[in-house]
Amino acid sequence: MGFPLFYIFPQFKITPLLRNLTLSAVFFLFSLTILSQDSTSIDRDYINKLTDSATTFYNTGNHSKSLELTIKIIKAAEKINDTGNLLNGYRYLGYDYLMLNDTIRARDSFEKAQSLANLINDTQTLGLSYMDLANLYGSSKDQLKKALIYHKKSIETFKASNDSLNLGTAYYNTAYTLFDHDKPDIAAIYLYEADKYKYALDINLRAGIQNSWAEYYLEKKDYEKVDYYLSEVFLDTALHKSKLDLADSYDLYSKSLYAQKRYKEAYEAGDKYQSLFEKNIDQLQTEKSQKVAAQYEVAQYKKDIERTELQNELQANNVRNKDRVNQILLVVVIFFFLLIAILLYAFFTRKKYVRNLRIKNIAYLKAKQKSEELSRSKTEFFSTVSHELRTPLYGVIGLSTILLDDPALKSHEEDIKSLKFSADYLLALINDVLQINKVDSKSLKEEFVVFNVRELIQTITSSFEYMRLQNNNVIITSIKEDVPTYIKGDTIRLSQILMNLIGNACKFTENGTITVLIKAVSVSKNKCRLHFSIQDNGVGIPQERKERIFDEFSQIGSKHYSYQGTGLGLPIVKKLLALHNSEIKLESKYGEGSNFYFELDFSIAQINERPEANAPLGTSTSLQNKEILIVDDNRINQKVTQKILEKSNVICTIAGNGKDAVEKAKHSHFDLILMDVNMPIMNGMEATEKIREFNQNVPIIALTAVEIKEMRDQIYASGMNDIIVKPYDIHKFRHTIANNLHRLVV
Repeated sequence: MGFPLFYIFPQFKITPLLRNLTLSAVFFLFSLTILSQDSTSIDRDYINKLTDSATTFYNTGNHSKSLELTIKIIKAAEKINDTGNLLNGYRYLGYDYLMLNDTIRARDSFEKAQSLANLINDTQTLGLSYMDLANLYGSSKDQLKKALIYHKKSIETFKASNDSLNLGTAYYNTAYTLFDHDKPDIAAIYLYEADKYKYALDINLRAGIQNSWAEYYLEKKDYEKVDYYLSEVFLDTALHKSKLDLADSYDLYSKSLYAQKRYKEAYEAGDKYQSLFEKNIDQLQTEKSQKVAAQYEVAQYKKDIERTELQNELQANNVRNKDRVNQILLVVVIFFFLLIAILLYAFFTRKKYVRNLRIKNIAYLKAKQKSEELSRSKTEFFSTVSHELRTPLYGVIGLSTILLDDPALKSHEEDIKSLKFSADYLLALINDVLQINKVDSKSLKEEFVVFNVRELIQTITSSFEYMRLQNNNVIITSIKEDVPTYIKGDTIRLSQILMNLIGNACKFTENGTITVLIKAVSVSKNKCRLHFSIQDNGVGIPQERKERIFDEFSQIGSKHYSYQGTGLGLPIVKKLLALHNSEIKLESKYGEGSNFYFELDFSIAQINERPEANAPLGTSTSLQNKEILIVDDNRINQKVTQKILEKSNVICTIAGNGKDAVEKAKHSHFDLILMDVNMPIMNGMEATEKIREFNQNVPIIALTAVEIKEMRDQIYASGMNDIIVKPYDIHKFRHTIANNLHRLVV
């Protein structure tokens, strides 16, 4: 389309690209005061002054300043709860963003205006909001379908309210969008409807309709109708003494006359167009509107080519058989300007792609940040759950362990063992959930240490003693002679893998045999590959369930066993092995048993890397008569820790929080301090920092129910010497305390 005759404001000419987008903004300003009746007179005057200033800046092309004032309008309207001014503020903001080529924020602003229009249930405002969105989407070459949906909504709304003024505008905008998307025949249908209302519209819109018809018939080569509609524009302008910009009208007229071979008249019309065009350029330069001037410069290139063609054709008509050099020069000039046009097109296309890419990158970064926030929230949640569940379990497991050692309760030994097993089982479930979360979040870190593989397997299998006895099973350990005694690897992950597989075998086997087999696949000077196999003759796994058992929360579904676990053990095994480039394999026959096996690579520990065989510390003797400060805010945990230590003749003192602990440590001597980490008033790390200010030597051991890897750095940075995770094994608990006391002596 080539019609830029109407204005949104008196001094600001609409560019060809955005003219139909901003048409409905004419009515936006007219309706601004109508919808703000509820405001107080002072606030309304303030908003009106802001509106006048924003309008002035908008008209003069200073869209950044207009945007700044429009935002103030919105804030002022929100402050006094003025829905009308707020709605129009968002519409105004949308057009500011459009003129700054920010279509995303423009759409957001128009959609907010539409929501407010629905809220106040005003038909005219709702129709205008539809028109805004239609114009927005109509500017995009791939959004025609959506634009037409909103155009039709605006037409239907104005029809229902018998609003002929806005209805004519809505028809014209629809026609313009279709013209702009190269659908002139469909556009003509809507232009015909708009034509019915042209005398209800102002001269700008009326001229727009006439010029659109002229351009339509110019494409159809019906030059008589082109001249008719353009003469209507010229006559209407003269009768109303309008200052309407007729540049495009004379451009169309010149093309029509040229096509009719009325060259002299065409040249005269072209001169009028050129004069008006240059006047527009001068005005734009005066207003320092760089953006609009750039668009006019692009248009100038195209019009220069057309004018050059017109001049050459006129000369050719007067001097047809003259020098052929002129024709060659004409071809060169045309080629030159076409080359410029192609380069300009390539430049603006690339600019558009870069802008779209920047928008997508921003969206990607926002999505990435949101994902990271969710991941941190998930980690914090599991850390909190770990602490809140492990703390009471510490009391249950600790008290049941103490009660098992009480000869007076020998008759209740089986009951107490069942209680302790249930607590241990619940702890294992909690650890499974935490472990799968760590694997999924990729927060597990490898920790390679030298260890005795035979001692490790013995420790792991002995931990299933109660479950073995409960199901009347036999656990057989078979480690081939070619397996090196000392190897280097991640014992924590290996232990987790084996404990899950052995625990799984114990759960689904009764009156049977569970065999743990380890053999060497290959052994070199520094490396070895070991084959691990856990076999049982239990219930087995049906063929159709073999793949699904490695899915999270999947259960075998046996009717013969009362507890199945969380369904996380085997998925954890699978994921942990994947971290070591290995995989779990399964051989099973339903009713006969199962065999889970895998292979892992290890380094063979050199002699100088192997741990020295230290003499036993004599835990009970080394703890006797030692004075230990127990710092814990939980009374049950205080009691459990005190009972365990008093069995080794330790003299215990209790502190209920970090502040109390600092005071006691300042005024009394203690051989060792057991410090809970999470406490009210003052937590364990803060208390440790305070104690280290006046006592650098006393060993301080952290007691925490939070995962050790999550807090290790913070704990050691505060000045603590060691960490014990609750609930703990009593033997390891005493041994850790004895080790720290031994280091102090040494």
